[in-house]
Amino acid sequence: MANDIRLRTWVRGSDRDERSGLLGYVSVFYGDLILDGLTIRRTTEGRVTISYPQRRDGRGHGHAIIRPIDDDARLRIEKAILGAAAAMQEAVE
Repeated sequence: MANDIRLRTWVRGSDRDERSGLLGYVSVFYGDLILDGLTIRRTTEGRVTISYPQRRDGRGHGHAIIRPIDDDARLRIEKAILGAAAAMQEAVE
């Protein structure tokens, strides 16, 4: 499944964003879909992860718009996206 993910865009966050843990924004192709609104973040523990878009309801609770089905899927998706983002960053530098 993660093999079906192709990086569309990768935009680094600003220095201010990076200080708060937001490393950048990504958009990916997945089959016939374009998934926008994904972000690459550094957690407070120092781990780099992908966060997914969500909407807020009237009470302010977040609800995922898209998300991995389980932890194994999350790890495969992160590996695919982070690997592609790193390769794209190296090509630019």
